[in-house]
Amino acid sequence: MASSSSRAAAVLVLAISFAAALISSATVTVNEPIADGLSWSFYDASCPSVEGTVRWHVTEALRRDIGIAAGLIRIFFHDCFPQGCDASVLLSGSNSEQLEVPNQTLRPEALKLIDDIRAALHRACGPKVSCADITTLATRDAVVASGGPYFDVPLGRRDGFAPASSDLVGTLPAPTFDVPALIEAFKNRSLDTADLVALSGAHTVGRGHCASFSDRLPPNVDDTIDPAFRQKLTAKCAKDPNANQVLDVRTPNAFDSKYYSDLLAKQGLFKSDQGLMDHPATKRMATRFSLNQGAFFDQFARSMVKMSQMDVLTGNKGEIRRLSCAVRNARAAAASSAAAGLVHTAADEGLAAEA
Repeated sequence: MASSSSRAAAVLVLAISFAAALISSATVTVNEPIADGLSWSFYDASCPSVEGTVRWHVTEALRRDIGIAAGLIRIFFHDCFPQGCDASVLLSGSNSEQLEVPNQTLRPEALKLIDDIRAALHRACGPKVSCADITTLATRDAVVASGGPYFDVPLGRRDGFAPASSDLVGTLPAPTFDVPALIEAFKNRSLDTADLVALSGAHTVGRGHCASFSDRLPPNVDDTIDPAFRQKLTAKCAKDPNANQVLDVRTPNAFDSKYYSDLLAKQGLFKSDQGLMDHPATKRMATRFSLNQGAFFDQFARSMVKMSQMDVLTGNKGEIRRLSCAVRNARAAAASSAAAGLVHTAADEGLAAEA
C-alpha cells in the first residue's frame, strides 16, 4: 500500500509540474491540413491513456536529466529529415542509421526512454501505439516541459521496415553549412525558410562537441564570432578535444528565444547557427524571434507539426514494433523462431496490429 501511495503522489506531483509548464508556456493551435491516415483522435478508443503515459515518462526523465529534452528533439529531427517520421533511426543492426556519422552522438538515454514508453503503452493497451508516434509525442512533451510551446500533433504513424540509406542520412544539414546550403537542404524536404529559422531555434537547448565547431576556431579565420567567445572555445577544446559546449550560452536548459539573442551577440556555436543572423534571407526573421518569443513559439510549433508529417507511413504501409523500437517485427520473429528451432517464412512477417 505504501509503494502504491508513493507512486500515486509522484504521479500527482509530475502532473502538476507539467500543468505548470503548460500554463507558463504558450499553447499554439495549428489548423493545417494533415496527412492521409493521421488523425487528431487516433488513439481515443484503442489507447486513451497514450498522451498521459508519454507525458508522465518524459516529465520524470527530465526531472532526473534535463538534457534528455535536447536528445529527444535531435532524435526526432534525425528521424524525420532523411526519409520521414517512421522511427527508422531507432533501428539497431549492421545497417543502422545510428552508425552513420551524424547519428553517432544520439543520446542513449533518450533512445532508451522512447523504448521504455513503448513498453509501458503496450502493457496498458497492447501493441497499438507505434514508436514513430511515441517519438513525436515525447519530443513535443520535452519541448513543453523545458519551457517551450504546447501544440497538438496528429497521430497514426506506422514504423518503417528499414533504415534510411547512407545517402539519405547524408542529407541531414551539417553544422558547417552556410545559409544557402541550409535553404537548399530544407527546400529539398519541402520545408521553407521560416521552417529553417524556427527549427534551428531548437538549439536553445543541447550541446555541441568540439569537432562540430572546430571550423570556427584557429587556425581557421572566422570574423562572424565574438572574439572573447572564440578565445574561450579555443581554450576549452585545446584542453580537451572531446569537450562539449552548450548551444545557448544564456539559458542552456530552458526552451526560449535566447538562442537568437546569442546570434545577435555573435555567440552562435555553429556556423549554421550564426549564419542565420548574417544572411539577408534569414536575418530579419531571426532578429524578430530574438525580440518576440511568442512569434518564435508560434512558428516553431507550426514547423514541428509540418515536419512530423513528412513522408509518414500509415495503415498497411508500416508496422507497430512489438518487441522493441530497435527491432523490426520480422527480425524479432525470426530470432524467436530460430531460438525455438522453427522455420520462419515471409508470410510470418505481417503487420503489427490494428489500431
